[in-house]
Amino acid sequence: MSLEALNEQVKKDLSYIAHPGKEWVKPVTHEDSHVYDVAIIGGGQSGLSTAFGLFRERITNITILDENPKGVEGPWITYARMITLRTPKHLPSIDLGVPSLTFQSWFIAKFGQEAWDELDKISRNDWMEYLKWYREVLNLPVQNEVKVDLIEPVGNKLHRLHLSGNGAPSKTILARKVVLATGIQGGGEWHVPNFVKNALPKSLYAHTSETIDFDALKGKKIGILGGGASSFDNANFALSAGVKEAHVFVRRKEMVRINPMRILEQTGIIERYHSLSDDEKYAAMAHFFKFNQPPTNDTFNRASAWEGFKVHLDSPWIEVKETEEGVFIRTPHDTFTFDYLIISTGLVSDPALRPELKAVEKYITRWGDVYKASPNIASPMIDAHPYLDYGFKFIANCEEGKDALYGLFPFNYSALISCGVSASALSGIRFAIPKLVMAIADELFQDDKELILKDYFEYDIVEFTGNPKIPTV
Repeated sequence: MSLEALNEQVKKDLSYIAHPGKEWVKPVTHEDSHVYDVAIIGGGQSGLSTAFGLFRERITNITILDENPKGVEGPWITYARMITLRTPKHLPSIDLGVPSLTFQSWFIAKFGQEAWDELDKISRNDWMEYLKWYREVLNLPVQNEVKVDLIEPVGNKLHRLHLSGNGAPSKTILARKVVLATGIQGGGEWHVPNFVKNALPKSLYAHTSETIDFDALKGKKIGILGGGASSFDNANFALSAGVKEAHVFVRRKEMVRINPMRILEQTGIIERYHSLSDDEKYAAMAHFFKFNQPPTNDTFNRASAWEGFKVHLDSPWIEVKETEEGVFIRTPHDTFTFDYLIISTGLVSDPALRPELKAVEKYITRWGDVYKASPNIASPMIDAHPYLDYGFKFIANCEEGKDALYGLFPFNYSALISCGVSASALSGIRFAIPKLVMAIADELFQDDKELILKDYFEYDIVEFTGNPKIPTV
């Protein structure tokens, strides 16, 4: 099947399930301004699949806002430097049960069945091409190069989104519901330890999430802090770009060898996570953070094949400073001098770090507000996460906050503790989207139910037009 034929198959499959169907949500106006029923911030895989899910629920007055140029949404061709995705190729994800929308269908249409059979893991570049196709074939309403600077509650269950970008003057739009499909960093910020930030000028280091000029590092020595998968992704990428040496520093005495994601995918925990108690959720995610995810075997093998690749275990950085020779690093076992540092220390989830939530974050309940973990697993990192309900909704910490937070849905990595592996993880997104979409639809229905019920009770369109003869006795 060609891509053209697959496009026609998608249209046919959607017609069989009456997609998208007749809109049922009651239109709302505000001072003669258009009001979107849902505004989705983020045009990556979470934002696109949320939009498709809303269309499936016959909610079509929506918009998707992404700050990046078209075709550069998400991390896949910017700061994601792995060769392939880490998720098994066969797992369904954003297709939402429509076979012709799966990555497998797209890949076979483009490259053939034999190529699929031989494929081990999905190339990140192929995944980006698939997302671009998904957006186009579903005709999803994405506005690119539009950044949401602030979400402002304005009463009447509405939010004003302050926008900038694309060289245009700042403007605002109104929305009844707002989905924060802002990815892995969208619940906080990427983390750089203070002992690096306070010791060095920014010209000597970058976080893995940033743009890095690897051409300028050709023939140089770099130090990479962190033992997670992205450290090894960046080491391999740097060495393949001409870096002379890439040293990865891991504070653990041994490399992590267990990937908890694999057992999560097999046991029903991802899809049934919502049924766990707070005790069980906290313990499950503390265990997840304990292991995190190791590098894939193929990534590690690619990196270790380079002569300039070095791994230093049990080697936290205990001193960092700038010298005439470069960046001086001291570990418990040795000292090093590098030309440049790459920091792979993950992220911190905390709504207070998000500028777009500045007007409302003080009302957001955190895990630390409602749950006190036992000392052996207590984690300030977990405690800073927002405490969400089943449908990815913020919970207010006071009466005043209920109106301010009403209609906001953080569908990003900050939902991990409350809602499990869901947003920003392909292993869980297919289970999470229906929950999110149902929560939005239920809330819109409750908002409109008086008008909807009024229409129901007043409905008087004649359907039966026959004239049966009534027998006489």
